[in-house]
Amino acid sequence: MIPTHTDVLIVGAGPTGLLLAGDLAAAGVRCTVLERRTEESNPTRAFGVHARTLEQLDARGLASDVIATGGPVGSVWLFGNTKVDLTLLPTRLPYLLITPQYEVERALARRATACGAEIVSGAEVVDVRQDPDGANVQARTADGVVTWRAAYAVGADGLHSTVRRCLGLPFPGHSVIESMMLADVRLTEAPDSVITVNAVEQCFAFVAPYGDGWYRIFAWDRGNERPDTDPVDFAEVRDVTARALGTDLGMHDPRWLSRFHSDERQVRSYRVGRVFLAGDAAHVHSPAGAQGMNTGLQDAANLSWKLAAAVQGWASDGLLDSYHAERHPVGRMVMRTSGAIIRLVMIRPVQRTARNLVGGTALRVGPIARRAAGTISGVGIEYPGGDHAHAPAGKRAEDILLAGDGRRPARLYELLPRGSVRAARTRVGNTGRGHPRRPARRRAVDRPGPRRHPRRAARHGHPGPPRRLHRLGHRRHRAPNTSTTRSAPRSPDGAAPRPGTLPPHQRRNR
Repeated sequence: MIPTHTDVLIVGAGPTGLLLAGDLAAAGVRCTVLERRTEESNPTRAFGVHARTLEQLDARGLASDVIATGGPVGSVWLFGNTKVDLTLLPTRLPYLLITPQYEVERALARRATACGAEIVSGAEVVDVRQDPDGANVQARTADGVVTWRAAYAVGADGLHSTVRRCLGLPFPGHSVIESMMLADVRLTEAPDSVITVNAVEQCFAFVAPYGDGWYRIFAWDRGNERPDTDPVDFAEVRDVTARALGTDLGMHDPRWLSRFHSDERQVRSYRVGRVFLAGDAAHVHSPAGAQGMNTGLQDAANLSWKLAAAVQGWASDGLLDSYHAERHPVGRMVMRTSGAIIRLVMIRPVQRTARNLVGGTALRVGPIARRAAGTISGVGIEYPGGDHAHAPAGKRAEDILLAGDGRRPARLYELLPRGSVRAARTRVGNTGRGHPRRPARRRAVDRPGPRRHPRRAARHGHPGPPRRLHRLGHRRHRAPNTSTTRSAPRSPDGAAPRPGTLPPHQRRNR
C-alpha cells in the first residue's frame, strides 16, 4: 500500500491539535489531522479560557468569536472565600472566559480548514513507527487501514494517547481525586454568577453554563467515592449540589450523567525522534484552576512555528528540542499548582480555618496576588532565555496597542505570526486596560547622529524617532532609519526566541 504523504501528521482534533494544524497550514506547511470521532462530542470537561490563551487566539483572529460564546469572570475560586484576582493582569483581557471546550474547537477547526489543513474524521490510529527521515502512521478508517507518511508526527490524542503508547513511553503519576460526578442539566433557578462553586465539610459542587440553557454540574462526595464504571444516580447529584451550595438550583431533565477520576501524570519526554506529544497526551492534572485546555493550547503555539521552521529548512540545531525544554517545566508547574489547589479544597474541616486565613491574607499582598494571577492565567510564564540572550528572550509580548497599518489599530502580539516587528515604524498607543501609557522618551535606543525634531522630520518625509516599546528593542540594534534595523523578533507563541533559533535573514546582523 502506498502511503499518503504530508509534512506533519497530527493525531487528535481537539483544541491542541486544531490550533497546531491551523498554525502549520497558515505557514504553508502541509498537515493532516486524524480524528477518531466522526461527529462533534458535546460532553466536555473544559470550561475556562484564560487570558494568555485569549491573547493567543487574538493573535490568530479568533478571540472575538470565542468571547462571544461565553461570559467573563474576574477571579478564580481556590477554596473558602479565597480567590485569585485576574483583574490585576497586565492585559486588556484580564479575566477567565467561561465557555465550553467545543466552542473553542469550532473556532479553531474553521481556521484550520480555511488555511488548508486536512482533517480526517473516523480515522483511529493503530500504529506509529518512525525512522531517521520521518514517521509512518497507520489508522483504521471506513476504507480499511490507511498509512500516512510524514516528516514529523504529533500526538495530541489525550489522556489515553495511542501515540504515546506506540512510543513505549510511561505516563507516571497517580489519581488525585476519585469519583467526580458530571451531569448536564436544566435549571429552574438561574445562578447569581457566571460560575457557582463551593465546598463544605464532605463535598463540593461546581456549576457552569453552556450558554444555550444547559448547565454542566461537577459534584464530589467524600463519603461516597465509587468506580468510574458505576452509574450515576441523578438524585445523588442533586443531593451533593444542595449540600455544597445550599440549593440544587432546581436542576432537572439530565441529558448526560457520568463519573471520572482526575489524575496527575506527565510523560518524561515531549519528543522522541520525529514524534512529539502535546496537551493531555503529555500531561494531565486536576481541573482546579481551569488550566488543562489552556496548557495544551499553549503547547501547540510553542511547537507549531518550530515544526514549520524545521519543515521549511531554517530551524537551527536544537530548535525542536527547545519545545520539551520550555514546555515540560510549564506542564510540571501546572500539575503542581492545580494539585495543591485541589488538595486544599479537599482538606479536612479542622484545618480549613487556618487554610482560609493564610490563603486570604497572602492574596491581599500585591506582589503575591499579581504573581498568583500570572501563574494561573499563563500571563506570567517565561522561558529560560539562555546565557547570551537579549532582554526579551523567553518573555511574553506585552499587550501594547500599536499605530497599526492606517486602517485600524493593532496589538503587538497580532504581528507575531508574521515575523519580526519593526519598532521604528510603530508608535505606542493606549494600554489594554484603557489607560493612556506614559509617553515614551523621544530618543531612539542608541541612535547615533543628530536628533531630528519629530514634526520637522515628518514634514520632510522621515518617520522621526520611534517611541520605545518596553522590552522590545535591543541595544545592539542599529539606527531605525537604516535598512538593517530589526526589533527583537518573537515567535508566534509570544516568546522571543533565543538568537540561535532565528531564521537566517534575522540572524544576519546580530
